[in-house]
Amino acid sequence: MTPKSAAAAARATVYGYPRQGPDRELKKAVEGYWQGRVDAARLQDTARGLRAAAWRQLTSDGADEVPTGDFSLYDHVLDTSVMVGAIPARHRAAVTADALDGYFAMARGTRDVAPLEMTKWFDTNYHYLVPELGPDTGFTADSAKQVGELREALALGLRARPVLVGPVTYLLLAKAAPGTEDGFAPLSLLDRLLPVYEEVLADLRAAGAEWVQLDEPALVQDRTPAELAAAERAYAYLGGRADRPKLLVASYFDRLGEALPVLAKAPVDGLALDFTGAASANLDALAAAGGLPGKRLVAGVVDGRNIWTGDLERALATLGTLLGLADRVDVSASCSLLHVPLDAAREKDVDPQVLRWLAFARQKTAELATLAKALTHGTDTVAAALAANRAALASRAASPLTHDPAVQARTAAVTDADAHRAAPYGERAAAQRAHLALPPLPTTTIGSFPQTGAIRAARADLRAGRLDTAGYEKRIEEEIRQVVSFQEEAGLDVLVHGEPERNDMVQYFAERLSGYLATRHGWVQSYGTRYVRPPVLAGDVSRPAPMTVRWTAYAQSLTAKPVKGMLTGPVTMLAWSFVRDDQPLAETARQVALALRDEVRDLEAAGTRVIQVDEPALRETLPLRTDARPAYLAWATEAFRLTTSGVAAATQVHTHMCYAEFGDVVDAIDDLDADVISLEAARSHMRIAHELAAHGYPREAGPGVYDIHSPRVPGADEVAALLRTGLKAIPPERLWVNPDCGLKTRGWPETRASLEHLVAAARTVRGELDA
Repeated sequence: MTPKSAAAAARATVYGYPRQGPDRELKKAVEGYWQGRVDAARLQDTARGLRAAAWRQLTSDGADEVPTGDFSLYDHVLDTSVMVGAIPARHRAAVTADALDGYFAMARGTRDVAPLEMTKWFDTNYHYLVPELGPDTGFTADSAKQVGELREALALGLRARPVLVGPVTYLLLAKAAPGTEDGFAPLSLLDRLLPVYEEVLADLRAAGAEWVQLDEPALVQDRTPAELAAAERAYAYLGGRADRPKLLVASYFDRLGEALPVLAKAPVDGLALDFTGAASANLDALAAAGGLPGKRLVAGVVDGRNIWTGDLERALATLGTLLGLADRVDVSASCSLLHVPLDAAREKDVDPQVLRWLAFARQKTAELATLAKALTHGTDTVAAALAANRAALASRAASPLTHDPAVQARTAAVTDADAHRAAPYGERAAAQRAHLALPPLPTTTIGSFPQTGAIRAARADLRAGRLDTAGYEKRIEEEIRQVVSFQEEAGLDVLVHGEPERNDMVQYFAERLSGYLATRHGWVQSYGTRYVRPPVLAGDVSRPAPMTVRWTAYAQSLTAKPVKGMLTGPVTMLAWSFVRDDQPLAETARQVALALRDEVRDLEAAGTRVIQVDEPALRETLPLRTDARPAYLAWATEAFRLTTSGVAAATQVHTHMCYAEFGDVVDAIDDLDADVISLEAARSHMRIAHELAAHGYPREAGPGVYDIHSPRVPGADEVAALLRTGLKAIPPERLWVNPDCGLKTRGWPETRASLEHLVAAARTVRGELDA
């Protein structure tokens, strides 16, 4: 390939970068601030240092233009709410008294004030804080963060591009504030919001911004004519301002579809588009729209959400086609690198053969630099890099680590009967009630209990050889004994063992299944200061030995009450891993389901009569375009049923979901055919209970009454009020009482108090039923 005019000075850039630092320094500083060990000045100094280090690293790895404004102490959508002055009334006093404490109050709540609702960022495992807007919401510009971070980068001598959540996406992500009349649409506030964006853009230009990126990922979803018209109006307005920097409108995660010609014709200076996976359809659509004459195109040709080494020659072929469609073409990842770990080179425990297949944020930046150099100077200048890339791809394709004929034969033999319970729900419900003898409004938890420092230290001691296996297992048994004892004292009806042996709900299983590998430093932000290490699904999956039976059976030996067996479901095992991209997801899901099916059967054989298979990612992984959803939901629900359908009628199957828009998947929830489902509901005020009722959901459900992502301890009266709301939609014989999610991240004092209040509320409402 030889350089073309549009690539004469091709830049490598990214939309965003991991925030946490190589050793999660941001997490430690923020949590230290919450605990009073770190003051505000030290926290901000740490944040500044991490930003500068990230920008320098990007530049060292080959990025010609760095993003600013994507860094956040908690969440970039919350930062946008602050930028436009959309502070809920209940938080205004806290924000006025202390901006930083008020910011965290919106994120986490306080003893007296609930936080903003939290949900998934499109189809990723990142959680954002949902803006609350109403007809009376007034917007005011506060560009201090955005301007300050731009100036920091410019002071380092870097070419910098501020990145903002676009106004249309911001409003489409928002929800009506509590108490707002039905029918209010936050998008109706667009004309009120645009002058605030205009002011922020002017401030950024004055601070030295040549370009500003406005992210509009909501436009890759199916949008109504009115919503598309709003996008057209927004960019006609912003593009028409005289006092502004150049505008780059970005979308990612899927194809733009009918929104592409709207943005292509808008009076903006460039588009940043995803050209990977389903979004590769943007290539033909852009050509059909006439390209972007006179404009800049930032082409996302490296997958920003997965960790596999990219096919650089395929990416160059795409870029070669794009060169004729825009005035200039620059090179980027498909989305922010927030969704991948920082540096694969730190993974010293990964097989070197496998390590060459992996590309984390630093390696992806290097790939982008290679592509930009090839566009600018020709492929001969990067011949060695392209040869190494070809060799890595060939190594992975031919490796026996990725293929197991026995697993492939087993999945091929699955029949439709394997994915259905033998007994209908009515028969199962009768058998379970007779066997379990639970009261109305039975109380339980989702599974995990607080992971104390002592538990984490024991795991670290085991890894380091300071503690032998017998000593470690004795400590785990003691923790389980304490958790079971507390639950009995508190009066819970269905108990759990607390999961003290588990580091993470996906990683624990991945470490015990063939086909997976774990990382040591592969941290990715899930929300706030919560980071996870998604395992890497590299090959065909099977279960060499039981994974949970020993600990569940031990807990059951301590009590006459039923103890739930706790598993992570197949869709979540995929969604919260870096999944292989060399075979269909449906095939991988079936492999994982069969491995989990073996575990379910072993739990039942050991005497477990309540088995929970969590699927919080079912909604999260839903394709953004509706035309792709039926195929996804068909294999996703089949995988769950394949996991759970081999048990007897009297064995009660639970599932759990949290922090997503469940109304979109109520049919699929029904198709799971679980006997009981628990769902997040506290922050959304039991909305899901009414959605289930409107659907006619026939089985048992536990909409959460305790928000575990906040340190607030809900009072018994508050929990009872939520239960009464739930009873308006779900009859008492089918309503369970439980928290929103697992309690792993909470402390013991708040956990004890909250669960005691939960049990007290359930007893109060039971008494009202009897009256």
